[in-house]
Amino acid sequence: MTIATRSRTSIRRRLQHGGLRGHFLGLLLRLRLPRAGVLTVMGGWHIPEIDNRGGDIRVGSCGFFPGARLECWHGAQIRIGDGTYLNRNTEIVAARSVTIGRDCQIGRDVLIMDTDQHAMPGREMVIDPVVIEDRVWIGARAIILKGVRIGHDTVIGAGAIVTRDLPPLSVAVGQPARVLRSLTTTER
Repeated sequence: MTIATRSRTSIRRRLQHGGLRGHFLGLLLRLRLPRAGVLTVMGGWHIPEIDNRGGDIRVGSCGFFPGARLECWHGAQIRIGDGTYLNRNTEIVAARSVTIGRDCQIGRDVLIMDTDQHAMPGREMVIDPVVIEDRVWIGARAIILKGVRIGHDTVIGAGAIVTRDLPPLSVAVGQPARVLRSLTTTER
């Protein structure tokens, strides 16, 4: 069994066995998300924040830690696949579209946004969708900026700033993030 397979199994086990508190808080969170699977809130008593300003948020069976925040603007959409978890203080901002695949592991204090949230003088605000494919691991305090597509089974190092697309099965680090190496299918 590879490290990634053990990790996915561990995540599923935590999502299935979040304890009574985790399931209760997950039910409260689910009331704020009309299209969601089984949600578990892990590691605390605070419900993650959902700031839906007229968008469409669809979440599979996922785990959320306290401090996670989803902000969805009018007409925008956020999609999060089954088995994914958002660690403490992870923030997702969608002005148009942010899509996160299945079994993704998102570290603490990660920021994912499809807009700069303001226009430059004399220009319009730029909005460009973000797509994170399946089984992506994002390290703590990484930033994923507008217009980025991250390929499946990619690892993004802590503190990386992703400003352009990353191919599948890659390891990316730095500011701006650059591909350090490619993974083999047995390493994922």
